[in-house]
Amino acid sequence: MSETTHVEVRRGAYHDSVTLMQVSRDVTAAHGVVAAQVAMGTELNLDLVRGMGFEPPANAGPNDLVVAVRADDAAAVTEALERLDAALVAATRGGSGADLGGDGPEPRTLFSAVRRSAEPPTLALVSVPGPHAFTEAHSALQAGLSVLVFSDNVTVESEVLLKDEAAARGLLVMGPDCGTAVVGGAGLGFANAVRPGPVGIVAASGTGAQQLMCLLDGAGVGVSHCLGVGGRDLSAAVGGRSMRAALALLDEDPSTELIVLVSKPPDATVAAQITAYAEGLSTPVHLALLGQGQPDLTTVAARAVESVGATWAEPWSWDGQQAPTPGGAVRGLFAGGTLCDEAMIIASSQLGEVRSNIPLRPQWAIGRDLHAQGHLMLDFGDDALTQGRPHPMIDQRTRLERIAVEAADKGCGVLLLDVVLGHGAHPDPASELAPALAQAREVAHTAGRDLGVVVSLCASVDDPQDPRKQAEALHEAGAAVFLSNAAAARRAVALVGGPR
Repeated sequence: MSETTHVEVRRGAYHDSVTLMQVSRDVTAAHGVVAAQVAMGTELNLDLVRGMGFEPPANAGPNDLVVAVRADDAAAVTEALERLDAALVAATRGGSGADLGGDGPEPRTLFSAVRRSAEPPTLALVSVPGPHAFTEAHSALQAGLSVLVFSDNVTVESEVLLKDEAAARGLLVMGPDCGTAVVGGAGLGFANAVRPGPVGIVAASGTGAQQLMCLLDGAGVGVSHCLGVGGRDLSAAVGGRSMRAALALLDEDPSTELIVLVSKPPDATVAAQITAYAEGLSTPVHLALLGQGQPDLTTVAARAVESVGATWAEPWSWDGQQAPTPGGAVRGLFAGGTLCDEAMIIASSQLGEVRSNIPLRPQWAIGRDLHAQGHLMLDFGDDALTQGRPHPMIDQRTRLERIAVEAADKGCGVLLLDVVLGHGAHPDPASELAPALAQAREVAHTAGRDLGVVVSLCASVDDPQDPRKQAEALHEAGAAVFLSNAAAARRAVALVGGPR
């Protein structure tokens, strides 16, 4: 039976990238669908559509919605399009119109949305293609709003301009590439279901913040606010502009008794400046600045729990009796960049060189083909790999494909993966990952070798995916599952012959 392909352009049908990532996932999950992409007609997205084997219309523009579906037959295409329409209607009903009063047309500009709001807003979330994010974020600041820039692929120069504008107006810019925030109990972007409490988090890291929130929640300690500032904020170019502003806001917040500052490996000079600034605040600040010789996120979480008078217990895990694979390589396939960083720091301290697309050292960088011999850890959520495509926390296809590649590589001894749950993430990641991992272990076994599998599960007990169910499914597929990313990394190192 030959496959049926459908490509169409819907003129002027704009939807933000967060909505379209979810819609693309829903359409792809329809029965009989082989491949699907629903995206605005930007050049990056059109290149992605072509790369998937579709031929988009030549006259599609950035304000047009491009729909491309390949399925087993015409009936499957029809079902996919019906699912698409239903998902877009649901997204529209759940969007700004319900909050702005009345059933009239949605506002076309941010300023008109502010004017129509029943209550004065204080925060705008910007989720548009990177080249357009600066304009929208700047408009939000001019309207007197702090802004969360979910968009990635925004230039450093634009980021600095936005943050200087925010400082002049007494506002906060979270991002660009701010994937996680919790403000007044409301989760924004990818957010876990955590209880309110006394710990405030400022994060130049998305999944690092999620890991901290989940570890705190698991120990019975809640979060007042989690303010993301973007992964580049502690770089030399940006200089911690939003970090200072966010620290000051939490220092003034009466519900915050302790602040935890988490970042990907920062610029050393900026880190020293931010550390000095934090020491001058009235609220105590614990630092989680990832790097060699620095405490891992689990250690920082334990110290924070004890600092607010609670009792720390090691996060639970589902370990197994996997056979060691001495001499084999660890291959890390991550959706979260900070979790990848933490795992590389732990692994390299015991195993030496770990190659990566986000390397700890310049000489450990890999090429665009993402392959290397020896120990290797990949961040599939890096900006370079998410241009015009859903984040791997939503769409797991790139990691599923790579699991099969590593299973066939005789040099691979252990697969190390993160699985990040919470609002906005894949609704049931284990349903796809568990069969792929079980198949990978079977392929390796048939080839006469053992393949260890270790999973770092970033989750809170109340996350909608049911973390215990996810953990059990992954464990039944042969994986050792840890709620602590640091513990997962150490288990992977032990399986290839490093210290237990």
